[in-house]
Amino acid sequence: MLTIDVEKTGDVAVVRCVGRIVRGAGIRTLRDAVLSEKNVRIVVIDLSDVETLDAGGLTALLSLQQWARNRNVQLKLVNPSHFVNEVLTRTGLNRVFDISKFEHALFVLSARDCHHARYAAA
Repeated sequence: MLTIDVEKTGDVAVVRCVGRIVRGAGIRTLRDAVLSEKNVRIVVIDLSDVETLDAGGLTALLSLQQWARNRNVQLKLVNPSHFVNEVLTRTGLNRVFDISKFEHALFVLSARDCHHARYAAA
């Protein structure tokens, strides 16, 4: 199961993922959550609580990166869990994505005027 919380401040959306980014409903949930954010300049995907990421999940992240690039939106992966970091490193995708620590995105989370939405997949 994948649960997603989205916090938006101005033109920055932080998408916090909890659970498994695997083929099926989880991927659709992540994709829908990101694509539903309108008028964003930066999308930050927090992967700190992601337990599992399969090939379908990697493909979804690559697809979201292409979507962002086509719209001049920056897509950043933040604080990947140990497992996710290992998968990204072994596949070489750690050199493809913009990956950083969560602390760099804290300013977004501390903003006062933010929109909050929750998504879940079975």
